[in-house]
Amino acid sequence: MKTIRDVLKALDEIIDHAKARESKLALFAWVYRRTTAQIGEAIKENRFSDNAFMERFDVAFAERYIDAYWQHHQGKQPTASWLLSFQESQKPLSLLQHTLLGMNAHINLDLGIVAAELAPGDKIYDIKSDFMLVNDILQQLIDDMQNKLSRISGMMRLVDWLGGKTDEAYIDFNIRKARQHAWEAAVILAHKEPEKWDESIQALDHFTYQMGCRICKPAGRMIRYSLKLVCLFETKSVQQAIRLLN
Repeated sequence: MKTIRDVLKALDEIIDHAKARESKLALFAWVYRRTTAQIGEAIKENRFSDNAFMERFDVAFAERYIDAYWQHHQGKQPTASWLLSFQESQKPLSLLQHTLLGMNAHINLDLGIVAAELAPGDKIYDIKSDFMLVNDILQQLIDDMQNKLSRISGMMRLVDWLGGKTDEAYIDFNIRKARQHAWEAAVILAHKEPEKWDESIQALDHFTYQMGCRICKPAGRMIRYSLKLVCLFETKSVQQAIRLLN
């Protein structure tokens, strides 16, 4: 793949593949496609300091998820973080949890690795402003994403209404926190000797896996109860869910 258009086509293929199998993995793919399309619009509008680099970056970033998805489908072993996300798709988690599992693996693990690969050494500092600008683009998508998720979950509508902007701010905070962690990981990796990369990536994958486990089983009893309640009122058909989201 060379362009964001190629990425969008590949993501459409994953969405169709997952939908046909009634797999909840279609949900993260759908959210990720919207995010990628938004990044593509920002590049067209020249919002980044190096728009050509950001397109290469976005393609390389997407390839890690796309490769992991098809590796799993073919019976191969992706990273532990992605494997957790794929395996939990069979569990009765809320749609929000399924989506966050994908975001966790892609941001906390993949993002820092790609940044360090494309901007090794001190070059990593040259991309910081564009890297952080993506946070603002993600924030703009959050409210729209929750509005759309409320179409497939009656309880999400209630939570969104009761929470006002509080829940959007909470999700935005955690995305920013994850991206800050990814940036710190990228800086460390960018200055690592090549022979130490595997060890560092394994440690990063383990950390991300543990974060995914917390998404599956939150520590607070009230949170777990609320998520189970949300689950009861959600659309059960993945194909119907994607139709409503669209």
